[in-house]
Amino acid sequence: MEFSLEREIALVEAILYLEADPLDEAAIARIAGLSRDVASAALTKLGERYAREDSGLELSRIGGGILISPKKEYWDNLKERYGRKNEVRLSKAAMETLAIIAYSQPVTRGEIEGIRGVQADTMIRLLLERGLVRETGKKNAPGKPIQYGTTREFLKFFRLESIADLPKLNESETDRFELEG
Repeated sequence: MEFSLEREIALVEAILYLEADPLDEAAIARIAGLSRDVASAALTKLGERYAREDSGLELSRIGGGILISPKKEYWDNLKERYGRKNEVRLSKAAMETLAIIAYSQPVTRGEIEGIRGVQADTMIRLLLERGLVRETGKKNAPGKPIQYGTTREFLKFFRLESIADLPKLNESETDRFELEG
């Protein structure tokens, strides 16, 4: 006798539709009032449904959570209208600082400045305000400088499941991001 998941799939889909931030499977199960196994099975079936050619949606795994989003192949057509309207594009300097933090984290302001060759206070403050980076602790070094790393918002912004999904660097890029130490 096969167990029908149609109502559970619909419930999980409704939850994901209403949530703005990615949810992990445990949170989905808790919100839906389902066991973790049933929620997981519903997510699997929902993913299969969205994988069909006649669907414009997919389940995206971002920062350890799941959300419903347009399929990547359609995003170029959609991002101008549905992208982050309130987000001003990041400047080249902000993107460079963010890349250094992403590839070198945890990293201090001094280390960022050593890689960039210019002061980084303004760019770090901007990235903190945007929620793309956060203070991750203090380095065990003289003066105990603050270390920075990326946030879940960073993963969401760049549609990454984890920091391991960052594009791989070639040898010269790797050398550029390496910290002296």
